[in-house]
Amino acid sequence: MATTVRRTRITLPAAPIGPENPLPALLAPDDVSGPDGPGASGDRTTPHDPDAPRTLLPVRRLDAYGRRRVATEFDALVVENDRLRVTVLPALGGRVHSLLHKPSGRELLHRNPVVQPADFGLAGAWCSGGIEWNSGATGHTTLTCAPVHAARVPAPDGGEMLRLWEWERLRDLPFQVDLWLPDGSDFLYVGVRVRNPHQHTVPAYWWSNAAVPETEGLRVLAPADHALRCGDHHGTRRVDLPRDGGTDITYPTRSLHAADCFYDVPAAARPWIAALDADGRGLVQTSTAALRGRKLFVWGTGPGGRRWQEWLTEPGTGGYAEIQAGLAPTQREYVHLEGGAELSWLEAYGPLAADPAAVHGTDWTAARAAAGDALEAALPGAEVDAAHAAWLPQADVEPKEVLATGSGWGALEVLHDGFELPGTPFETALLGEEQRPWERLLHTGTFPESSPGRPAAPGPTLVAPHWRELLEAAEAGPLTEYHLGVAQWHAGDRAQAVRSWERSLRHAETWWTLRCLAVADAEAGHAHRAADRHAAAFRLAAEAGDRAGAALAREAVPALLAAGRADEAQRVLEALRPADRERGRMRLLAARVLLALGRARDARAVFDEGFEVEDLREGEESLHETWDAIALALVADGGPVTGSVRERARREHPLPATYDFRMRPAT
Repeated sequence: MATTVRRTRITLPAAPIGPENPLPALLAPDDVSGPDGPGASGDRTTPHDPDAPRTLLPVRRLDAYGRRRVATEFDALVVENDRLRVTVLPALGGRVHSLLHKPSGRELLHRNPVVQPADFGLAGAWCSGGIEWNSGATGHTTLTCAPVHAARVPAPDGGEMLRLWEWERLRDLPFQVDLWLPDGSDFLYVGVRVRNPHQHTVPAYWWSNAAVPETEGLRVLAPADHALRCGDHHGTRRVDLPRDGGTDITYPTRSLHAADCFYDVPAAARPWIAALDADGRGLVQTSTAALRGRKLFVWGTGPGGRRWQEWLTEPGTGGYAEIQAGLAPTQREYVHLEGGAELSWLEAYGPLAADPAAVHGTDWTAARAAAGDALEAALPGAEVDAAHAAWLPQADVEPKEVLATGSGWGALEVLHDGFELPGTPFETALLGEEQRPWERLLHTGTFPESSPGRPAAPGPTLVAPHWRELLEAAEAGPLTEYHLGVAQWHAGDRAQAVRSWERSLRHAETWWTLRCLAVADAEAGHAHRAADRHAAAFRLAAEAGDRAGAALAREAVPALLAAGRADEAQRVLEALRPADRERGRMRLLAARVLLALGRARDARAVFDEGFEVEDLREGEESLHETWDAIALALVADGGPVTGSVRERARREHPLPATYDFRMRPAT
């Protein structure tokens, strides 16, 4: 059959992602796993990363999802030839949901049967499975649960190709992903381009992550003799493959704890990574030389890793590992893209079969050579290079039929600067309600203010220098000063941000400005003033019936506890709407408040009643730490806390499996 690109719809049990958190993300995404945890060189940013974004701005967090899944229809785009059927979900960042090899009937990816958001992404909500395209900054892209633009375009061989594109907002860089199947090919070709239309240099980041079924006997191979491994409590270390100590870490099911393994692929070697089962069959990913990095991520076989795997899907679904490919050797590094420059490369995904005796032999050199030779026979490296060269002229071809629509933010940036971006149109017709105030600021020099009687909650703030300059020149008003303060905070000028927010308060007392000042107070070490302002912001939102109440309470309660004001924290929880009060995050906070009030038995009862923290962060330790603190209080019963008391607490009050999400060994 000729290669086709078509629309369809698929139905999946899905938990709705919900609305954006209305509070601006003033702080950088947390590295909750610590400097030597699974995310140390992998999935989080920390202050010592010089290229890490200062904040998540201008993106807003997605954390309003739950765990109740309902049958949901998703628009899907299918690229198909007589060998492969590729299913893409444009509403989930252009994720490849399925890669089916038709002759064998084999699904090459871990195809998650549900859509269950979890707090793994830079912006919060993230879903597991398939292939995802991560751009912007260290971690799962802010677009992972957001729609992207999609269109049908001509492929290099004259057939059809699916184009995905969007404007990545952390770095203000447009990107595109072109997917096609050469006639009769067993391999999906993916052409990727990242462009810097600005005059200044920008740190560029890209990692393509493919989830593969984690079967017993699965081995992950790449053309490397060494690797950088991060995980458990051993820190980041260089190891000689295939072992780390006594464990062969190239087998995902032999790792006890979650870990990242970055293969040290030599510059002269063809870059690839393959996940092959006990029979020597599985998925291989290869690319042109620009995409140099290769990584294996495993959850580990410990109780925490198993619990996370269950959390992300439905009972009875097998686990998965991730094979990944990136621009830099590790996920802490960026490629600096000069103004006006672009990066492009070609990836290929397809089935691979190699001699299982060699693949699973004790000789690592022979094992990876067997996989590499099988890849060269199935898809020579010269063909990948030639396909990249043939695709480049097609990358500028304008889409002939739009199949899905993303956001209007790229259109606003193009309107501001007049960028010419052949192949990826960001037309003014895409501008929506969130972009309209900024379009008015651009055209009139004035930011539209809300009614003074009852000011409306502000939309997202744009923080790039060119928007900050427009805000600085605009006539002062409560919204203008608020947005200016957010932009100044992002730029690192915190004192000026505080002054702008204080001016905004003089115009009108609003919960959004009070909350920003509360964050600034906490960062400056003023715990009591921060608690005052967090509590005041919550009261204002509650009085107005604003939906921001739950988001504000999530910050106000810990701030009040930090200031030693547990009774006020309890009143905040009691003032929440019943539906918000019953969410898992609020139940956890309720247990912490009860413990701070000296009511350990009541705190334990909250756990005994059962709850799920829907937005539990990857690597977050508050759940088991709260349990441990309750257990210790029950055993100590007001007496001194000694080593024997701690041991007795662990023995008499073991953490229930349902609450065990620990990704590192207990200490």
